[in-house]
Amino acid sequence: MITKQAIDIAKRVLEIEAEAVKALVGRLDGNFTKAVDLIFNATGKCVVSGMGKSGIIGQKISSTLASTGTPSFFLHPAEGMHGDLGMIMKNDIVIAISNSGETEELIKILPVIKRMGVKMIAMTGRKDSTLAKYGDAVLDVGVAEEACPLGLAPTASTTATLAMGDALAVALIEKKGFRTEDFAGLHPAGSLGRRLMKASELMHGGQAMPKVGPETPVKDALFVITAGRMGLTGVFDNGKLLGIITDGDLRRALERGGDVLNMKSSELMTKDPKVIPGDALAETALKVMEEHSITALFVTGDEGEVAGVLHMHDLLKAGVV
Repeated sequence: MITKQAIDIAKRVLEIEAEAVKALVGRLDGNFTKAVDLIFNATGKCVVSGMGKSGIIGQKISSTLASTGTPSFFLHPAEGMHGDLGMIMKNDIVIAISNSGETEELIKILPVIKRMGVKMIAMTGRKDSTLAKYGDAVLDVGVAEEACPLGLAPTASTTATLAMGDALAVALIEKKGFRTEDFAGLHPAGSLGRRLMKASELMHGGQAMPKVGPETPVKDALFVITAGRMGLTGVFDNGKLLGIITDGDLRRALERGGDVLNMKSSELMTKDPKVIPGDALAETALKVMEEHSITALFVTGDEGEVAGVLHMHDLLKAGVV
């Protein structure tokens, strides 16, 4: 059973950590701008390094940078002293993380990195520390207190450092003009990857796209609709999409009466059906379908030609919905 004491402790922790992050706002200055520019202008990778809890936070920062368009990897300082410094190239940029700014393993590799001519961003809680002196840009992530009642376990300080790393990554997203499509290319797996698939990856193209001509009798179009198993067919004239006939169109026409089956497809079709570019995200296609209460979209290629058709069932099968 959750006790009031436990809840009170949790509230105190969250309040301390929230204040630690909020305090960073007032410290944003030219150093932050310079840090963003250093990473943006680097022609190599962004190398993140730190020991212990700072190292774990550094791994997350590196991962966030890499997934948002800034090539990055994490370097363990102790491994760096035993040969892994060879992973760093002159055109890279290093983010070194240490709350105290005096972490032995990290401090030992700093002179070597500087001799290589590599620019460095220092993330530290002490602006007068050894680490800060090596930094070409210094980001102050110091906190007034740790949430740990003993003042020993990194809590608020790691939260503040993580938040500053996120601030860097998001600023770079804006500066690089990183798009949703770019993000999709770096996240091909899982539910996120499915939502960010392109329409062209899920569409039915070529012979699999149901199509008839404008003069095709509706009774023949019905066979095409049935064979296509999507409940529709496109009506094309010399490769140009004129309209669409759905099984719903057929039902409504039959209810009205008349010699529907001998009509021309052009007489029954809905003109100017909705289309979407092939490089549009599946998630975007879903929103268009929902907005217009339709179950299919024709997909266009690079030259604007109709390359295929995308059905709601395809989105369901792919796990987009």
